[in-house]
Amino acid sequence: MMATIGDKVRSATMAAFLVTLTGPFVAIGATRQTQTQTPSTPATTTTKKPAPKAKTTTPGKATNGKSSKTTSSGKTTKGKSKAHTASRKPTAQTIRLTSAFKASEQLRPMAQQLALTRSAAAYSGVENYARTHPGEGAAAAHLALGHAYMLDHRYVDAIGSFHQANVSGTALDDYADYLGAQAAIQAGRGSDAYALLDRFADRHPESIFDANAPVLLANAHLQQNDPQGALRVLVPLADSAQASHVDFRYALGRAYQMSGDTTHAAAAYRSLYVGFPLSVEAAQARTQMQAMGMPPTVAERKTHADQLFNAKRYAEAGEEYHSIEKDGSGLSAADHDALLIYAAACDMRLKRISRREVEKLPETKDDSAALKLYMLAELSRTENDQAAHDALIAKMVAEFPSSRWLEEALYSGGNMYLLKHDPQQATYHYSLLVKMFPSSTYAASAHWRAAWMNYRLHNYSEAARLMDEQIQGYPAGIEVPSALYWRGRIYEDEEKNFGQAVNYYRALNSSYINFYYALLARQRLNVLKGQGSTTAPAPVLSSVHVPVVPELTGELPENEPHLIKARLLANASLNEYIGPEIQASSTSSEWGALAQAEIYSSYGETTRAIQSMKHSGISFFSMPLDQVPTVYWKLLFPQAYWSDLAADAQKNGLDPYLVASLIRQESEFNAGVVSHANAYGLMQLLPSVGKSMAKKQEMKGFNANQLLNPSVNLQLGTENLRLVLERFDGQPEYALAAYNAGDVPVRQWMAIGNYKDIAEFVESIPYTETREYVQAILRNREIYRALYAGQ
Repeated sequence: MMATIGDKVRSATMAAFLVTLTGPFVAIGATRQTQTQTPSTPATTTTKKPAPKAKTTTPGKATNGKSSKTTSSGKTTKGKSKAHTASRKPTAQTIRLTSAFKASEQLRPMAQQLALTRSAAAYSGVENYARTHPGEGAAAAHLALGHAYMLDHRYVDAIGSFHQANVSGTALDDYADYLGAQAAIQAGRGSDAYALLDRFADRHPESIFDANAPVLLANAHLQQNDPQGALRVLVPLADSAQASHVDFRYALGRAYQMSGDTTHAAAAYRSLYVGFPLSVEAAQARTQMQAMGMPPTVAERKTHADQLFNAKRYAEAGEEYHSIEKDGSGLSAADHDALLIYAAACDMRLKRISRREVEKLPETKDDSAALKLYMLAELSRTENDQAAHDALIAKMVAEFPSSRWLEEALYSGGNMYLLKHDPQQATYHYSLLVKMFPSSTYAASAHWRAAWMNYRLHNYSEAARLMDEQIQGYPAGIEVPSALYWRGRIYEDEEKNFGQAVNYYRALNSSYINFYYALLARQRLNVLKGQGSTTAPAPVLSSVHVPVVPELTGELPENEPHLIKARLLANASLNEYIGPEIQASSTSSEWGALAQAEIYSSYGETTRAIQSMKHSGISFFSMPLDQVPTVYWKLLFPQAYWSDLAADAQKNGLDPYLVASLIRQESEFNAGVVSHANAYGLMQLLPSVGKSMAKKQEMKGFNANQLLNPSVNLQLGTENLRLVLERFDGQPEYALAAYNAGDVPVRQWMAIGNYKDIAEFVESIPYTETREYVQAILRNREIYRALYAGQ
């Protein structure tokens, strides 16, 4: 757990670690402003004000500026709720933190606006709040100001704000110290950080920054050209868990380098460059090795470039391949030729190479020759030259049967034929991949697609064999629910073994109860009631995993210090630290996901609440609704904008739960989102669609920005959804597929025909994104109904 917390803290503070070597602190959404030179008071010259007299009111969800205790928020897990989670008694620390939360609970909207816009008006509003709310309210406001100044690269101003936060209150003094030290280093005043970081863990026990403070202190010494001071901090920690992290290794390398010990410096840098090739520090380490005249070897550079390629960072990988090839020192002719091919592969991924250029690449005899053949096969696919494509793959099978590029080519070929609706050729490519590369990353997917192609070809016995093999051979794969359902259908429809069909449907419903296919399985079980005798489950069903229901509680531990600090951080809009702060609690596995989501939800930040639940790692869709506290489900499936949504849905004859499920999938209820495809708002309407709907409704003066208004988006979006449904005779599966992929592809898929039922159409959708989109919305509609339909 602690390693995870440390990683998250580092991700929020990493930019400050690189100090002068990487330039100024950069944060997402930051805009550059001129740094003002407002003097700040040294951190050691003023004594903090005593903490205000604590109130015993417990912080809970703040709605319309009011706070209420969060208790029994929905059903608790049967037999799973831990009594100690909610029974911890108040301590002096929690009373102090609670008082600080109450003192700053009105700050959140202003702080959030400041973090988002950093406008003059937003700064002024938070500054005024600090003046009019002395004590902990002012401390939280000054933290918000310091955070915003950091985003604006106004480091001297940030130093002043963090200092004022330290002076004004004590509840978040570890944040004031740590973030103040960051600001000092970025401002070139590293010596000011010494006192803030000295004995940090002793002064701030249980702070999320305890593990990172020594590295930041070392960087303060480095910024002040004091490598020996940095080594005094870092060397004693060489055997600690912290020493394995990239920020520690880079700081250690810099300290050795600046002290003249290039041997130890090179060792630290090399471990970064080779062991953590995707980190920011890897590039910095290479720069420093070159500066010392001890550059990485050709082999190390090649390994580094390969890692970049595998991570799909093709521009960087191609640049490195070209650089190695041009350098040429120590390269054999074969190595030189291979690097040209690797570089060309990057150019192909970036769509900036022609067939002629690929054909002119050198002829080699190692695996790079297979890569050249793979590139030619991909170009043939693009050119729709199936004969050339198949001939190239046959050549790879004959000459390079173990090459990763053959593996890639077979999967790509299978996908090509899938999109061309050629099940025989798709099956051939997928089956050959599984046979030749049974441990491939693509194996589970390719195996399932081969099984499904056989089903579509009515080769039911082979499909049945492959589906059972899927369940046994890839039990953790996402394809298992599909395999269970369709194997059950073969038992039911083709083999007339109704008892075994029931066993498969029950296994699916038991282990994947809220999946799309579990919904279909329950429908089949209703159809099969009373048919067939009890049949012993097939042995293959023993491979189906049994879901583990985690210990979750619907009650939050109101006197848990990390929870109250997380709520206090939310007041100051230090959102990136909320999750790490919660996870620092030893009991957070029981309530942490709920706490983080409720913090966001209590301020109306529905999208962040959904995202925090999605990212919790909890397998909600494998668990029955009644075994998870209801509050979790309602945070995952909110009723945001419900009044307008329900009214507009009713006006257009739509199921409001279908509309809500579509919005959840499209925008996660983020009314202000604009996608890369230029789709706007809740229902992700293109401006052209919005304009057309506005014209139908005689809405004058329409412009695309109106689609960011939730009411307008719902008004126009529900009419558009109604029209899409009407174009497909009210069949939601067709309409949802068209909403995602467009009408033309869906018409083409429908025209292929020969589907037994609509479920077969859905599974046959060749676009993975569209298939999963349709299944998710229909699944989520049922969860919405289960949660709200009786209210």
